[in-house]
Amino acid sequence: MKNVIKFIVIVLFSVAGYSQNGPKIEFSAPDNTIDYGKISKSDNAVRSFEFTNTGDAPLTIISAQSTLSSIVVTKPGSPILPGKKGKIDVKYNMTAGPIRKTITVETNAVNYPDGRVALKIKGEVL
Repeated sequence: MKNVIKFIVIVLFSVAGYSQNGPKIEFSAPDNTIDYGKISKSDNAVRSFEFTNTGDAPLTIISAQSTLSSIVVTKPGSPILPGKKGKIDVKYNMTAGPIRKTITVETNAVNYPDGRVALKIKGEVL
């Protein structure tokens, strides 16, 4: 019985050692993607990626940008405290045709490699 208890204690400490402490970002959009669907050019084209800091330290959005000038990205200016929500607004320039774009977000989150998160928008402008 003592060996079983020792084993359980060792396993619990091992698991605790592998858990990451620090800020964590979790987006509400499935697969970090917003689908605009089929929209008209008159749509205001602003959509928001909502997220929660599920970690135990303040989350900082260092940068959020697209390589295209047709996308304007607005990020929170101050850190998001643990358990709190935030959003990143994306405004797409309504050019007719398919939308398949990526926004790169740099954070101090420990649950993504180097804190970088790829957000995607898709849809079609009619």
